[in-house]
Amino acid sequence: MRPMIACMVALLVVLGLNGCGSGRPIRYYTIQLPPPAEPSTGAYPVTLLIGRIHAPEILQDGPIAYRTGPNEIGIYNYHSWIEPPVRMVKVALIRRLRASGRYQSVAELGSVATGEFVLSGRLDDLEEVDAGNVSALVTMEFELVDRKAGGVVWTHFYSQTEPVQGKEVPEVVSALDRNLVRGLTEVVSGLDAYFANRFPPKH
Repeated sequence: MRPMIACMVALLVVLGLNGCGSGRPIRYYTIQLPPPAEPSTGAYPVTLLIGRIHAPEILQDGPIAYRTGPNEIGIYNYHSWIEPPVRMVKVALIRRLRASGRYQSVAELGSVATGEFVLSGRLDDLEEVDAGNVSALVTMEFELVDRKAGGVVWTHFYSQTEPVQGKEVPEVVSALDRNLVRGLTEVVSGLDAYFANRFPPKH
């Protein structure tokens, strides 16, 4: 009896190992980043610090999310961002601000850099929306704090959907990427307009 039990246990172990090896591989995705910045022309006498970007817990992890109703969000088990969306958005924003060449420097808050202005934000949506036609939703908001003045001096809210050219996850990611680029471009342009008014060129 015992040899039979031992054989059955061994068989179950082998089947379990085979099952673990036959799972679907996870596919990873990222967003496009602008090229590294050229040397800054320093149009504004500003060291801009990028603070924390808050987000729901689902956007502080890797899996790609989809919305099936106004109150229901799910995640794909085999499709994931290469790093948490909040981190990707921060890196993309810093890269775009540096590439603008408008600031003396742009750095993360908490680094060795010190500055008067801190830009923080919140990412509320970065997900597929299944409501009739598939679309990609991005919702985020940012605020600029003037440390010397002790208050918020500029805000920007962005919430847009982008049509998805197909129904596969890579096509959803491309639409999310396009939408995010458009939103971050608005943020960079809005900040540029604020500082252009704050520090007009000297004639």
